[in-house]
Amino acid sequence: MQHFFVSPQQVKEEKIYVEGSDVNHIKNVLRMKLGEKLTVNDGEGWQYLCEVESYEADMAVLHIVEKSKAETELASRIYLFQGLPKQDKMELIVQKAVELGAYQVIPVSTKRAVVKLDAKKAGKKVERWQQIAVSAAKQAGRGIVPTVGEVCTYAQALKIAEELDVVLIPYELAEGIEETKKIIAGIRPGQSVGVFIGPEGGFEEEEVKLAMEAGAKPVTLGRRILRTETAGLTTLSLLMFHLEG
Repeated sequence: MQHFFVSPQQVKEEKIYVEGSDVNHIKNVLRMKLGEKLTVNDGEGWQYLCEVESYEADMAVLHIVEKSKAETELASRIYLFQGLPKQDKMELIVQKAVELGAYQVIPVSTKRAVVKLDAKKAGKKVERWQQIAVSAAKQAGRGIVPTVGEVCTYAQALKIAEELDVVLIPYELAEGIEETKKIIAGIRPGQSVGVFIGPEGGFEEEEVKLAMEAGAKPVTLGRRILRTETAGLTTLSLLMFHLEG
C-alpha cells in the first residue's frame, strides 16, 4: 500500500488534505482512483488508513477510514554522526540509515574528511539528502520523516552528543567483540543513542580520545575493515535488532 506524509495541520476532522508534489504523484503517477486506499502519517506518530475522496485543482482530499498509532519506530532515537564521505556515498548512507530506523543523520566535517563544503554547497547537499530521507521514509513505512542536520564541525557534534544517553564510536583498537555485545545489550529502550562514524581513513586518535573523554564508548564491529558506508549501517543494524520490540 502506498505511503505518504503530511503535517498535522493537514489533518482536519475526518479528512486529510494532501498538497504539493504528492498530489501529482497520487493522481498522475500512481493514477489512484476515487475510493482507492493508501496510508498517511502525520510525522507525530499517528497513521491513517485513507480513501481517495476527490481531486481539486492543487489538492487531493482523502477520507480517513481508520486512525492508529504508528508502530514502525524504534524504542530509542538513534542519531548517526557521519563523517563526510567522498562522492555520493552520503546519499546511500542517508537512505539506508532511514530504512534502518535512524532518527537523525548529522553530517560531520572531520580532520581526515576529503570533502570540504562551504556554506552554500553544504546547504544544497543537506537539501538533497533531506529529499532522500523523505523518499526512504515513505518506502520504509516510517512513522516520522527523519531529519538530516546541518553539516557541523567535530566539536559541534560532540556538543550535540552530550545531550544523549549513550554514545558509541566504532574503533579498530576497541576491546573485543564480547565487550561490544555487553555495551549494546546494556542499551535500554527509550535511551537516546549516538553513533559516530569516521570518513574514509577513519578518525584520528585525537578525535577518538575527545569522544571518549566526552563519554563515548568505543566498540568493535569485528576483525574486518569496513568502509565508512558499511560501518554506520552495520552499527545501526545491530541497534535495530536489539531495540526492535
